[in-house]
Amino acid sequence: MILSALNDYYQRLAAEDKVPVPGFSSEKISHALVFSRQGMPLQIDDLRDTTGKKPRPITCQVPVDKRRTSGIYAYPLWDKTAYSLGVSAGEGKRMADEHAAFKVYQFSLFGESEDPDLRAFLRLLDQWRPDRLAEISGYSEDVLDTNIVFRLDGQRQYLHENQEARRLWGAALESGEEELGQCLITGEITSLGTDHPAIRGVRDAQSAGASLVSFNSDAYESYGYSKNQNASISKAAIFGYSTALNYLLRGDADNRQRLQIGDATVVFWAKARDTAHAEAAEGFFAMLNEPPSDEQEAAKLGTLLTDVSQGRPLQKLDPMLELDTQFFVLGLAPNAARLSVRFWCADTLDRLARHYAQHHRDLALEPTPWKGIAPGSWWLALQTAPMHGGQKPKADDVSPQLAGELMRSILTGSRYPRSLLSNLVMRFRNDGHITGARIALCKAVLARAARLAAHSNSHTQEVPVSLDPHSTHPGYLLGRLFAELESAQRGALGGQVNATIRDRYYGAASATPASVFPMLLRNAQNHLSNMRKKDKGGLAHTIEREIGAIVNGLGDTFPKHLKIEDQGRFAIGYYHQSQARFVKRDSATTPEEST
Repeated sequence: MILSALNDYYQRLAAEDKVPVPGFSSEKISHALVFSRQGMPLQIDDLRDTTGKKPRPITCQVPVDKRRTSGIYAYPLWDKTAYSLGVSAGEGKRMADEHAAFKVYQFSLFGESEDPDLRAFLRLLDQWRPDRLAEISGYSEDVLDTNIVFRLDGQRQYLHENQEARRLWGAALESGEEELGQCLITGEITSLGTDHPAIRGVRDAQSAGASLVSFNSDAYESYGYSKNQNASISKAAIFGYSTALNYLLRGDADNRQRLQIGDATVVFWAKARDTAHAEAAEGFFAMLNEPPSDEQEAAKLGTLLTDVSQGRPLQKLDPMLELDTQFFVLGLAPNAARLSVRFWCADTLDRLARHYAQHHRDLALEPTPWKGIAPGSWWLALQTAPMHGGQKPKADDVSPQLAGELMRSILTGSRYPRSLLSNLVMRFRNDGHITGARIALCKAVLARAARLAAHSNSHTQEVPVSLDPHSTHPGYLLGRLFAELESAQRGALGGQVNATIRDRYYGAASATPASVFPMLLRNAQNHLSNMRKKDKGGLAHTIEREIGAIVNGLGDTFPKHLKIEDQGRFAIGYYHQSQARFVKRDSATTPEEST
């Protein structure tokens, strides 16, 4: 399914001339050697883009039939300088053999051609002397070990763009022994291939590229099956899927079809009735995962998702977003010399939009911890990393599996990973940062689980968005109670407390309430008495009344243990009650209540 969707996407790109035709590849080229009809080298042109801080190679479509691994293998009409010119910045222990292989390959391909441009090129190779390279105009050490193309003096096109060279190259690709079979991607009976090009652009994978499909053992030829028969994919389909995937992974600054979520490099594309509608769908999905910084655009996107969640058709909100547009999301992660598929989603744009709208509803929290629309999935995943001493969370501390599972749950509308809740609860206890973003994630996990449980006729109490004084859930009530006990301590001792009860007892209070709360309640009476002595009787009365109402809802005894879901509700109750106290203080009219 993945390879088939990528091959279909290649057909769209090829029709728009955005990708090379079979037998060619988009490669980074830095220089061109200009030569005369007599085969004399004249100058070296620097083709690199110099608009940035550092010169960058340009991308050219050059002939390639298979990727080079550890062996010696030359490319036609272009290559790195060790092959094409016989020079390198390093020792180049096998450089002579590489250059010899380059010359032999060019003569085998074009030696019988009568084309004058190709004849001039072969004369250049025949009389080329690597030690004379430094004498050529335009030479610098930057040339060494870069990719070189060739151009005949007086012509604008490069030699690999010559029509006769392309014809001969195409004939060479079609020659040789072929194994016919049915392609698993297209269903056609055609020549099968085994050489799957390297996929480049996946973060932390090998810089030369990694394989999505590969064979490296004779075991794959067991029971008389060849490698072609074990993975029956045509040469054309292999070229199509690999070219499309490399296009999606390109490192261009304007590439909006690529995201980084943990260790997974994510690409996405759409299949619609025309390019305009496909690009509109891709742009919409990009905004969902990286919300715009502009407040008006963010508000517009938030309104659109709200309308979708209320049942309004996506196409009525934006005519370019068609309901039946097919959408594909692929997450790839490095795995030694290969790539692993972290997640794969194929769905309609309408269903994806509804899943994202539900995700934002599940995250809804009052007071909201962010301005406008909720941030993207990677920012949310970062909230599971430790936050010590006010430091920002580090990407390396986020579990790659957790980030991938979170993204999958958003795409499919399925349950959030259970490890997300346990990770958040652990962070509350370890680093003490009970932030709004973490609470929103915690609430989302519980809210989605409760909703899905309701569909299966299970009785689960709804998770409140804002402070719910009528909730009878023990975990939620205990979180509220803990917040009020902390308010009593702060009211009695002031804001300069070295360590509040949250710093010392949060973990125990949320996991084993019966072992901590009786002692905290006794201390609270002392704090309330102290507040009355300091002319804070009104505040003391308000806190005492709130504590009494919460304790009455808990019954006669405190629970000995709270399971992980209840500890999540404990955190939500604590957040709601704490924030409600801040709201009351902001709107207070008496000095003691604003303390």
